[in-house]
Amino acid sequence: MRFLAFLAIAGLGQAIADTNDTSSFTDHNDADQQIILDGDHSVSKDRPNIIFILVDDQDLQMDSLNYTPRTMHHIADQGATYRNHFVTTALCCPSRVSLWTGKQAHNTNVTEIYPPYGGYPKFVAEGHNDNWLPLWLQDGGYDTYYTGKLFNAHTVDNYHSPFATGFNASDFVLDPYTYQYLRPVYQRNHDSPRSYEGQHTVDVLAEKTLGFLDDALASDTDRPFFLAVAPVAPHSNLEMGDENDTTTFRFSAPIPATRHQHLFPDAIVPRTPHFNPDHPSGVSWIRTLPRQNESSIAYNDEFYRNRLRALQAVDELVEDIVQRLEDADALQNTYLFYTSDNGYHIGQHRLHPGKECGFEEDICVPMFVRGPGISPGMEVTSVTTHIDLAPTIFRIAGLPLKEEFDGLAIPLTETDIQQDELSRHEHVNVEYWGKAGFEGVFGQAPDGGPTTFYNNTYKALRLISPDFNLYYSVWCSHEHQLYDLTRDPYQLHNLYPAPNTIPTTDLNATSYIGPYPISHIISRLDALLLVLKSCQGSTCIYPWKELHPAGDVHSLRDALEGRFDHFYADQVKVQFGWCELGYLLEAEGVQYPLVYGGGNGDGLGWSEWV
Repeated sequence: MRFLAFLAIAGLGQAIADTNDTSSFTDHNDADQQIILDGDHSVSKDRPNIIFILVDDQDLQMDSLNYTPRTMHHIADQGATYRNHFVTTALCCPSRVSLWTGKQAHNTNVTEIYPPYGGYPKFVAEGHNDNWLPLWLQDGGYDTYYTGKLFNAHTVDNYHSPFATGFNASDFVLDPYTYQYLRPVYQRNHDSPRSYEGQHTVDVLAEKTLGFLDDALASDTDRPFFLAVAPVAPHSNLEMGDENDTTTFRFSAPIPATRHQHLFPDAIVPRTPHFNPDHPSGVSWIRTLPRQNESSIAYNDEFYRNRLRALQAVDELVEDIVQRLEDADALQNTYLFYTSDNGYHIGQHRLHPGKECGFEEDICVPMFVRGPGISPGMEVTSVTTHIDLAPTIFRIAGLPLKEEFDGLAIPLTETDIQQDELSRHEHVNVEYWGKAGFEGVFGQAPDGGPTTFYNNTYKALRLISPDFNLYYSVWCSHEHQLYDLTRDPYQLHNLYPAPNTIPTTDLNATSYIGPYPISHIISRLDALLLVLKSCQGSTCIYPWKELHPAGDVHSLRDALEGRFDHFYADQVKVQFGWCELGYLLEAEGVQYPLVYGGGNGDGLGWSEWV
């Protein structure tokens, strides 16, 4: 089972010390320095502070934001809402590593939640502990703080092997207690872990957050601060039958604070067309799922209600943070980010509670930013991703961007938004390796653990533009998906021409999307995905240039010009050598596309990209 290995890595042999939360330490104590922006503009010492709130598994598509009025009032309504914001890997640890490094998961090589392909040990082994956002910010003149969940497999046994670097002060919740709402274990700075059994994990986090915020606001270093706050809500709760038996566990509904347990008694998962549909959808293991029965639906509705209830403590914490900033007269010089590490599904496509899929529920997440220069109530429709957030924080901090970044800073001001709509890329590179699983009673396997599905490895492309709204994926099983979300927003009708697709007559579908033959669209999407699946740096931002070095193609619409038909018909295709549980280059299939014009830009032929 996917979590058994995680618990084995976590280990349960170390006693938890009941120490006081008093000491602090500094990894970097560099003197404040003058930062140069764009090579010639010095940045003043009163640079803005940054607070980043990263929740765990919050959905966007199931209306959870309707139940967090404080977050909406204090951040979304007072700042910018990013309507098309995506994660690039719909799983906790890979998504978080990508966020804090600005790199796609195929470049971090952290693709799972536990070793050998993921988790904190993999993060360390790949060298990221010495090269990631908090260290960069400290070197750039910021004080840095972090509290809450960092990564999976960051445990009571390995938290000091080595300590996470880059923080003036930190207080991490540790495995195997990370997802135990009423039995959390936190580890402050270089102290031993401390158990908070009987206290709600988000309430413990709130106290630690406000303590760090007070420290940062009271600092006399003249350095701005970065504070990351990572509650585990509304992630599911981990139940362990016996600490000495790591095979006895399950994921159940999250546990709200006592004061919130009575809320929302009538809330149910939105009954959208793809909720427990009459006909199967998707490919691979998803297509084999049976319809849920009444008992399962009722259980999952209560699971959903407890997710909403668990979010209430987070919603209160958001208000407390804003109030503390306001009391200190620091709110106007502070950026506040709010987002989730991935989305979530319950019932859509017959799926039991979980994530890890490429459907909109799992990859499109809440994203709000308020701060200096951001007009209240702005809405941004440009495509943005978690890969773009490290570059965005660099821009706010006045730091020169790193060539290794795979993303592009998101627009923050009205001027930025107007320019961005004209020039920003239209694609999201989605990728996943390994297994998928369900949470909750009806998602259990016969042995009592979570149901696990293998061969959940896929490369996918989400593309949004004035002309197209598409999702395309290639699976390690050689199955494909193509959805036109303009006509099929719930991704029920796979347009890829294959024998395992369901009829699409109710869409009045033809072999065209708009004026373009589907076969032509697929050939372009596949070529674009082939570039993105192994991209690095600027290639991830401007992938069409790798296919068309002359620079005359910038979008799918450009690539659909008839003069390119033969080029794309002859293009090599995305494929896997075999299904693997992690990123192994030898299993990834072909890496390089053909280049139009042989790389010379003359349009007279094409050659292999080398």
